[in-house]
Amino acid sequence: MPPSPFSPPPAPPRLHGLDTLRALAVTLVVLHHYVLFVSERATFGWLGEIGWVGVDLFFALSGYLIGNQIFAALAGPGHFSLTRFYGRRLLRTLPNFYVVLALYYLWPWFADGAPLLPLWRFISFTQNILLVPGSAFSHAWSLCIEEQFYVVLPVLALALAAQRRSLALGWAALAAAVLVGLVARGCLWRLHVNVDANVGVGGAGAVQAQAAYFTYIYYASVCRLDELLAGVALALLKNFHPLLWQRLTRHGELALALGAAVLALAACWFLADRYDFAVTVFGYPLLALGFGLLLLAALDPSARLAARRVPGCQRLALWSYAIYLVHRQISVLAARPLAAAGFGAESPLAIVMLMGLSLLGGALLYTLVEAPCMALRARYLPLKR
Repeated sequence: MPPSPFSPPPAPPRLHGLDTLRALAVTLVVLHHYVLFVSERATFGWLGEIGWVGVDLFFALSGYLIGNQIFAALAGPGHFSLTRFYGRRLLRTLPNFYVVLALYYLWPWFADGAPLLPLWRFISFTQNILLVPGSAFSHAWSLCIEEQFYVVLPVLALALAAQRRSLALGWAALAAAVLVGLVARGCLWRLHVNVDANVGVGGAGAVQAQAAYFTYIYYASVCRLDELLAGVALALLKNFHPLLWQRLTRHGELALALGAAVLALAACWFLADRYDFAVTVFGYPLLALGFGLLLLAALDPSARLAARRVPGCQRLALWSYAIYLVHRQISVLAARPLAAAGFGAESPLAIVMLMGLSLLGGALLYTLVEAPCMALRARYLPLKR
């Protein structure tokens, strides 16, 4: 029998490259946070130091996956439902987030004495705005930017679709957003960071300049759009430029090689002087280009990145959101009894145990909270044609 117009579309072949990239992203973040909050040393060498770029990879993945959902609906014969889109997004992101948020606010031991921002900052997803480093659950800043993105992108896409030449307007809006990010980072660096001038003040001046870098640039929504926009650009290409998309996705191996080269260049640049003016302004678009190329390689069905299933990556990708939420505090709290028993944060046993506990915590959160909510979403808010 012919499929019902209200039945879900047939599932496309699974592209294992997306799982691999998501697993890579959460691994990088976990290693970086281990260095930053647990060992406070270069435990994993340059990989731990540059691991913060895992967040940027998450942004690129979100930009593509969410953009593809929206643009596929707009390009198809059906219609795009804002209420269904928001309902599916809320069931995907809020339950895990609110459970972990409750742990911080209702269980003082879990917060570990770190200052907590007012609850409304988290609930409204405005915590990243003028965020000062050092507060509890500070790594939720990236979730705030993603939620803001989920709210704005579909509304903007519908508004542009209502205009003539909406596709040209869409590309113009993307270019304008990239330009705004460049200008904003440059102006904010001049106003609040200006590392060279502050280094002359002494050690305290340099520390203040670095804190200002995070508050006004690294955590700021308008300054961190580049990777999200790279994913959105790929989604636009796929849904509105199919011939060009087919040509691009025939060269996944080349895209992988170019992406790796671009990311290596960006990593060396950031590692050399992360707080430099030129790196601040142009480093993030370079990361966006590199991760965009990796995404392109992961979307070529014939390329190795898409076709090969790396053992463990599918499960790690499935748990990645839950792991991201809980790993930092689990590692910080569990490191203390291990240190008291004579196993410091840099010992192999401590590393294995803390990484294992982070993985277990994410798996439990996924199983007890996220998976049931995904089942509810599939039942009451299925993805229709």
